[in-house]
Amino acid sequence: MRTIFKITIPLAAIAIGLCFTAAKENKPSYPINNVPFTSVKVAPETFWGDRIRQSREVTIPLAFSKCEETDRYTNFEHAAAKMAETARGDNSSNYRPTQFPFDDTDVYKTIEGASYLLQTYPDKKLEAYIDSVLDIVAAAQEPDGYLYTARTMNPAHPHDWSGPTRWSNEEGGSHELYNLGHMVEGAIAHYQATGSRKFLDIAIKYADCVCREIGYGEGQKVIVPGHQIAEMALAKLYLVTGDKKYLDEAKLFLDNKGKTARKDTYDQSHKPVIEQDEAVGHAVRAGYMYSGMADVAALTGDKSYIDAIDRIWENMVGKKMYLTGGIGSTGGIEGFTQNYDLPNMNGYCETCAAIANVYTNYRLFLLHGDAKYMDVLERALYNGVISGVSLDGGGFFYPNPLESHGQHQRQAWFGCACCPSNICRFIPSVPGYVYAVKDSKVFVNLFMSNTLTTKVAGKNLQLTQETGYPWNGDINITVDKTPGQFCLNIRIPGWVRNEVVPTDLYRYADGKALNYTVKVNGEPVSATLENGYFGIDRKWKKGDKVTIHFDMEPRIVMAHRQVTEDRGKIAVERGPLVYCAEWADNDFNVLSTALPVNSQFQVVPTKLNVEGRDYEMNALETTAYDNFTGNASRAREVKLRLIPYYAWAHRGNGNMEVWMTRK
Repeated sequence: MRTIFKITIPLAAIAIGLCFTAAKENKPSYPINNVPFTSVKVAPETFWGDRIRQSREVTIPLAFSKCEETDRYTNFEHAAAKMAETARGDNSSNYRPTQFPFDDTDVYKTIEGASYLLQTYPDKKLEAYIDSVLDIVAAAQEPDGYLYTARTMNPAHPHDWSGPTRWSNEEGGSHELYNLGHMVEGAIAHYQATGSRKFLDIAIKYADCVCREIGYGEGQKVIVPGHQIAEMALAKLYLVTGDKKYLDEAKLFLDNKGKTARKDTYDQSHKPVIEQDEAVGHAVRAGYMYSGMADVAALTGDKSYIDAIDRIWENMVGKKMYLTGGIGSTGGIEGFTQNYDLPNMNGYCETCAAIANVYTNYRLFLLHGDAKYMDVLERALYNGVISGVSLDGGGFFYPNPLESHGQHQRQAWFGCACCPSNICRFIPSVPGYVYAVKDSKVFVNLFMSNTLTTKVAGKNLQLTQETGYPWNGDINITVDKTPGQFCLNIRIPGWVRNEVVPTDLYRYADGKALNYTVKVNGEPVSATLENGYFGIDRKWKKGDKVTIHFDMEPRIVMAHRQVTEDRGKIAVERGPLVYCAEWADNDFNVLSTALPVNSQFQVVPTKLNVEGRDYEMNALETTAYDNFTGNASRAREVKLRLIPYYAWAHRGNGNMEVWMTRK
């Protein structure tokens, strides 16, 4: 009988991160090295410190409890029981899997998030709980490494999507390789955080099974994942183990897209990946595939992959991305449609897709070293991603529309729980996106209070960053330990440089020009921006202080004229945050509100109360016009209050919109 870790009081603990650091010296990798989450300690009681704490206290304990309540663990137990019964010659049991053949991944993703949190919040009880779950997972693994409970628990009658034999419906809906991908991602996180190989060995055994059975050799099958993620996971496994067969398998999966029996834009199999030039199909599959392409491009030097992902990125960011950084405009395929088709109320913008957008853009930054990718990442992070989880960490959005008539509310879980479990693994990983290193260059990509401990050119570096970002644009960086000479590359965000996104899809329409200043030890310094970075190359001393100031004002945004849904409309931003008008703050119908382009805004510190707890944020107030639809002469002047988009839908059902009529 299993013993499940029971969650009490603040529910209990848990995080994801990147692992591009090579396990051995001189192993090929990205031109720029990420600084892993384990090297960045986010300060408590700050914007991101609170988010990570909520993951620990609420989100991940909730996910573990839901894995138990919804029989995710039972799937593994049934698979183990079936194998034991079969070994005894007993074939009487008729186990049935849960709703989806990828339900196993909710366990893997939650363990991944939990593992990363152990770095910030050591917790022996949590470690023991994860070990107990891994015992359940290991028992469900077949002797040759195959681990897919939807088949193993009842080989004669597997899940309806699974196909009669291994891999037979992988390109349809079995998700066998999708399960592998999330298993590997979770196992690497657990290994990084704890040093234990317990989960890693399980994942390697399944990966070895896949490498034996899928390939070009005699008796092997040539298939590709129906839902991508195995590609990026196997590339990461190669870096951890040094075994090139995993990278070869990842490239095999990508090379064969468009060359097998399935050819469909839905899963990006309509043509070979190196011939693709447009973001199409299911947005999560797409984002994971583009991330895998970037990984393989970096690790193999295949320029055709780099060229293809660059073309696709230009299309996605230039014609198919929402102002919030969300991607995927229709719920029909949970994905992309035609260029400039960006409906607001019916916009899908799945939380998982925004996370995939982060993955893709971070990898492109590591490839190219251009701040434009971090600009897109930041936009997705502060808007498209964190809108997907409630302020208290216990409620989730699947789609994240830019307009609502009250029909959208967060839920504690979903039957298809990919978004809640993805939030589990993503939020604690955010520290891994803050910094990067190349030779003697240190890139400061995101702004949050934290302490960095890393190496530059083989020597120790420690920095402390303090900031009230995203509420203000003041950042202080103190050099606590220095290797001496190095170049501190500070990203100057696109929103400071009068660039909404690094394409013409959106533009600022208010005529403002923001400024920024950088000082070292109180003295102004200047530099020519290189790829969006302000570089300070000097011999640093312990105690040196860098003071950065970004002007942060409300801005009016307009969309490209071909975005028909947004013609005659404007939106409001301040810093990295998109704002929205919500019913709870305004005693009139926000859907019939008009704003002048020259609106003057007041920044109002406020507290939004959710379940008896106050969450601090900056609201915006301005003069607007109510009842503007129909007969404009009947419009009345009103005071409009706007809140950050990520904070909407916490106070009951009602209207919300991001894009308002332009007066």
